[in-house]
Amino acid sequence: MAGEPRSAVVLGLGNVLWADEGFGVRAAEALHAQYAMAPGVEIVDGGTQGFALMDYVVSADRLLVLDAIDFALPPGTLKVLRDAEVPSWGSVKISPHQNGFEELLAIAQLRGSAPASVTVIGVQPEQLDDFGGSLRPSVRARIAEAVALAVGELAAWGFAPRRREANEADRLNAPALALDAYESGRPNEREACRIGDARVLNQRVREGG
Repeated sequence: MAGEPRSAVVLGLGNVLWADEGFGVRAAEALHAQYAMAPGVEIVDGGTQGFALMDYVVSADRLLVLDAIDFALPPGTLKVLRDAEVPSWGSVKISPHQNGFEELLAIAQLRGSAPASVTVIGVQPEQLDDFGGSLRPSVRARIAEAVALAVGELAAWGFAPRRREANEADRLNAPALALDAYESGRPNEREACRIGDARVLNQRVREGG
């Protein structure tokens, strides 16, 4: 539960409804599915909750964040930021959740309750303005590497995860939110407007909005 002391917290940030913006959540899901965490380590789907994640941040000795970040690099490029490098994350934010999370870290530091170590594993997105879309191939292909980097970071902190056995697979979120379920259940581009609801847009035109 939020607020309880933790050795480390892994936060997957982003919105799975907006294409590559969901990378952090999908990477956290994959990490949880493949590895059992050491005692005192928790994986959290942070979504776009911003300040609602404060308890997780201030209760962690070490914080590992997975996210999509615009580094102005080729799509799919992974980059790791550690400790003093993390504030630079705020200068390359791509979405509202990063605004809130950058400020959250600053407040935790001012309160003297920031984690001793913070690492951000970010991927360069290819496309974000695709409502209902999924990860682009260049970004989805980096999930395995992001998971490996996260495992290595946790191990370096002294909290090496254990790879799960085939018969003990587990999910971070509800089955309906899983990437495969999302892929099979979402309508294609011809069946649904992917930049907004056409019915709402047409209503605004009729009303002169």
